[in-house]
Amino acid sequence: MLGYSARLLSLSTALAIVGTSVAAAEPSAELIAAAKAEGQLTTIALPHDWCGYGALITGFKEKYGIEINELNPDAGSGDEIEAIKANKDNKGPQAPDVIDVGFSFGPSAKAEGLTQPYKVSTWDSIPDNAKDPEGHWYGDYYGVLAFEVNKDIIDNVPQDWSDLLKDDYKNSVALAGDPRASNQAILGVYAAGLSTGAEAGAKAGEAGLDFFKQLNAKGNFVPVIGKAASLAQGSTPILIRWDYNALSDRDTLNGNPEVEVVVPKSGVVAGVYVQAISAYAPHPNAAKLWMEHLYSDEGQLAWLKGYCHPIRFNDLVKNGKVPQELLDKLPPAEAYEKAVFPTLDDQKASNEVITKSWDSVVGANVQ
Repeated sequence: MLGYSARLLSLSTALAIVGTSVAAAEPSAELIAAAKAEGQLTTIALPHDWCGYGALITGFKEKYGIEINELNPDAGSGDEIEAIKANKDNKGPQAPDVIDVGFSFGPSAKAEGLTQPYKVSTWDSIPDNAKDPEGHWYGDYYGVLAFEVNKDIIDNVPQDWSDLLKDDYKNSVALAGDPRASNQAILGVYAAGLSTGAEAGAKAGEAGLDFFKQLNAKGNFVPVIGKAASLAQGSTPILIRWDYNALSDRDTLNGNPEVEVVVPKSGVVAGVYVQAISAYAPHPNAAKLWMEHLYSDEGQLAWLKGYCHPIRFNDLVKNGKVPQELLDKLPPAEAYEKAVFPTLDDQKASNEVITKSWDSVVGANVQ
């Protein structure tokens, strides 16, 4: 399976291999003591079934005895940024200490003065092009957009984006977020655009909007934020979402209903998420300790157990830190061979097009 790892991680220079191994390091006693003195960490947009976060949150609380105040688990990346802005002068429970946002939101949050720098002890094993040189944001994990399908309802499972326009899928297709605010949903629209052969960037954003306009006009698009529950209930039997969420749902639902996860034949878009600490964090030391937890070998493997490829994956594999049973649960490498990692410029251009024109072009109020 190491061949799989090498092939997957060579898909794009966007995630360059870092050759230098960094030994696992424990946070300093001083940081642990300062974090415990603060007594709390406030997170936002971390559903427990997303990327193994349930185990990560439990592990942090058990290891350090620090309570975690969890805000709005279903918030999108844009909502997280707004939460920082809205609570600049508020040190209460509504002010997030840390954020986990789409790649493009990291640099923009830094530019607006919303983040503070911190370099974790495993910093050198994070690829240079997936982190801010000053430590304001850094990649945490990545996956590709896939179709999560309820096979109890959908007989002919779609294999590509164009299939979703077929009459077979009336009132069936949903995004797992609001494309006006959620990075996952925005990239879903972008991926649909790329599948049409559109040029990366704004052109793909425009083509994606046109695709969803057609999907909505045919009555195939369901304007709700799709979740595992809505998939299982049949109100959104086809979800467009990150492969790691879909694979986690497949395990959780355990055949009730039967779920198939399909990486489309075209328009395979990989997305990197990033971590950052709020410049106005009420609990800055707890936030730093949380980052140390996430970027430790233990934390990175917890993400992988949730089917997210951790940003230190290359380093972990190189040093024999990834259990074989984890590697065996991952989808075959062939499904990822056409994966595209959008650049920040491409994302910025397409994000602007999609978020500003969704209402006027598609006209579906996703709630």
